[in-house]
Amino acid sequence: MRIIGGKFKGKKLLIPLDKSTRPLRDIVREAIFNILDHSSKVSKNIINSKVLDLFSGTGSFGIECLSRGAQEVIFFENYSNSLKILKHNIFDFKLESKTKVYESNAYNLKETNIKNKIFDIIFIDPPFKDKEINILIDHIKILKITDINTLIIIHRNKKSEDNIFKYLNILDEKNYGLSKILFCKLI
Repeated sequence: MRIIGGKFKGKKLLIPLDKSTRPLRDIVREAIFNILDHSSKVSKNIINSKVLDLFSGTGSFGIECLSRGAQEVIFFENYSNSLKILKHNIFDFKLESKTKVYESNAYNLKETNIKNKIFDIIFIDPPFKDKEINILIDHIKILKITDINTLIIIHRNKKSEDNIFKYLNILDEKNYGLSKILFCKLI
């Protein structure tokens, strides 16, 4: 797995050897950034953005954002094997000053000190079997960490039927293999 664009383009990321983590595939990450760069529906500038990466895994999405000029990324990950790799990747890319890692489940978002901190991009990539994403969206609303320009990107299995439409305005939806990517704004 490699960084696709920006100043770290081509540099390898450490990935887990066990199968309990589903790293964000390069093709899906590339598709997300192509849409961010070129879509008339979703266009979002990464440069100087503040990114919240929930269910971070090895950090490939957040590190890709930093490679492309993001100002800061806050990661949430609670699986110990993924945490070790995430921290290794942050250290290997020398990104400690631009990152914060919460060693916590993303559903504990309410218990952190990020209330009222506005993010430009919130990336949500829970395990495909997770069925409570609407609770997480509710926490995001309660914490007031978005504004009218905040883009929420959700990566799911394309067969997932999440009950999120009462919370979100879906700007665009793309399918790649087994993956579905939703580009949204809070209602």
